[in-house]
Amino acid sequence: YRRGSLERLVLDMEINERLRQIIANQLRIETDSVEDTTDIVEDLGADSLDIVEILMVIEEQFGVSIPDDEVTGLKNIGDIQAYIEANMD
Repeated sequence: YRRGSLERLVLDMEINERLRQIIANQLRIETDSVEDTTDIVEDLGADSLDIVEILMVIEEQFGVSIPDDEVTGLKNIGDIQAYIEANMD
């Protein structure tokens, strides 16, 4: 591995694990229940208040701002992680 690609892989894994923990904590479920493609609303039963609270924590922890018009496209961890990586400083 090149140094940059290894650092990127570690960062991706850290972001993914933090997202799993945030979602699991908010929904009071085990982190094992949350996969990259698990739909947060459909599969995990999150309601609109859960989504708002999850997004607030994500914005705070990752230093990103998620506009309302972007929220509907963020259905699972994979979507959220891609958004964070594209918008992190």
